[in-house]
Amino acid sequence: MIKKKILIITSTLIAVIVFALPTGFIYVLNNGNPYTKYIANKYVPKYLEAKGYTDEKIEESHFVEPKHLINKDFYHGHYMVIFKDEPNTTYYYGITKKGKQVQQFCEKNRLSDGITEIFEGETKHSEHDCKNSLDNRD
Repeated sequence: MIKKKILIITSTLIAVIVFALPTGFIYVLNNGNPYTKYIANKYVPKYLEAKGYTDEKIEESHFVEPKHLINKDFYHGHYMVIFKDEPNTTYYYGITKKGKQVQQFCEKNRLSDGITEIFEGETKHSEHDCKNSLDNRD
């Protein structure tokens, strides 16, 4: 009887390892880390609202998962924002691992003549204390 219980428990554990772990890994690869997404969706909209950006001023905003390494001081996921008065520029915000502070990244995507380019100059919604997302990557 005890051997049968041990066999059932062992079989169940092996089945979980064989099926659940790869499924979870594939989910994270395709959708990003759910914890990072939760953090971004929790903190960035509150930050934008505190800065005076209401839904009427924002054309589009949501979590994005970059496909390259970013600054190690920040969680990997970004929050992208396009403002209605500047529809050709995409701003990115990140959350620091220490203190969960929202910071705007200096790099912005600017669409001109159908080509998207990285732009780091001053724009309407640039913040003075932005951080470079490509620093501190090792």
